[in-house]
Amino acid sequence: MAEHPITERTTTGHLLRIPVMVAALGYLVDMYDLFLFSVVRVPSLKALGVGGDRLLEDGILLLNAQMAGLLIGGVFWGILGDKKGRLSVLFGSILIYSLANIANGFVTSVEQYAWLRFVAGLGLAGELGAGITLVAEILPKEIRGYGTTLVATMGVLGAVLAYFVADLFAWRVSYFIGGGLGLLLLLLRVRVFESGIFVKAKEQSVQRGNILMLFNDRGRFAKYFGCILVGLPIWFVVGILITFSPEFGQALGVIQPVEAGKAVVFAFSGQVLGDLASGLLSQYFRSRKKVIRVFIGLSLCFVGVYLLAPLEEVAVFYAVCACLGFANGYWALFVTIAAELFGTNLRATVATTVPNFVRGAVIPLTALFIQLKNYVGSSGQPIGIVYSALAIGLLTLAVALVALHYLDETFRKDLNYVEEN
Repeated sequence: MAEHPITERTTTGHLLRIPVMVAALGYLVDMYDLFLFSVVRVPSLKALGVGGDRLLEDGILLLNAQMAGLLIGGVFWGILGDKKGRLSVLFGSILIYSLANIANGFVTSVEQYAWLRFVAGLGLAGELGAGITLVAEILPKEIRGYGTTLVATMGVLGAVLAYFVADLFAWRVSYFIGGGLGLLLLLLRVRVFESGIFVKAKEQSVQRGNILMLFNDRGRFAKYFGCILVGLPIWFVVGILITFSPEFGQALGVIQPVEAGKAVVFAFSGQVLGDLASGLLSQYFRSRKKVIRVFIGLSLCFVGVYLLAPLEEVAVFYAVCACLGFANGYWALFVTIAAELFGTNLRATVATTVPNFVRGAVIPLTALFIQLKNYVGSSGQPIGIVYSALAIGLLTLAVALVALHYLDETFRKDLNYVEEN
């Protein structure tokens, strides 16, 4: 049977539907709140009386608290999305992280800050997976890559917005603004409708949201774990190279001090272009895997330049951050593959937990980073942060390429199916 042709006009009409736009705007607010901490880490900790080496150590503590929330929240929201529907996650998650980020503006100690970053992480965990799942299920398979690219690109713009807001306002006010934007978005979400594919599965009384199904079948588990490994290089770059760019700038001999906020905005400006490029290339070549493989290769090149090239000028350093961000632009495709590889009854669970497990992988990666940088080699000197980061980067890039090789191509896959128990 011949398929109905998708024209430019119908593509635009599909992408401007309320659920797609709400998912995109939701992820914009999500990424604003998630990366605002990277921008205000140093000034907020200094305002709480933290200084010296404690800026790095307490920064890692707060980052890990946020990532722990993302890990736990990813499981909770993913299961809820398959059991109760994608909309329940879109509403619940944004309410929690909006209130948590407003509360972040009132912290008076590092301990309070850590707990509230944890709660914010719990809320932030649900947004991307639910949005990608909803968009993938309501759009025709020929153009769903455009939809997920739109969502991811808007999200990255949220990270850029975080920098400019933090530059204009005090760090406490920046948190208030992020929470307020989230609460305003709840009003728009009243008009969002549920995925028809999910409604059909619900009417058939199919077992939904059983996370154990990901582990009781060897093939499903291999796909699931492979998806997580493919995304590791992205958060190695974000969680280590960009978040701690001031420390890397000093270690690499950059003449002027590196500002974390500027490194974030350059990296995520690059990722906006990378998300657009990877999404469009994926549609052009009718393949997710080929494009992801190219972007992982780019990431390998730019990680090498960041850590090994003589980057004395701060402008050159920021330019390399932008290139690293561009190479991270396969984030949208990575999450899309995760959603497309699994049936309707597990799709939200996978699409929500996979990116959050990748984010949460920052915890062991930063722990390994700290251990390696203090390791004393045969020279009698510690390895330091540069070669510690290089070792971790090469490891994440290698496992990502191997995992990608064994994943199925999903570009033309019909998503109207369920996983059998």
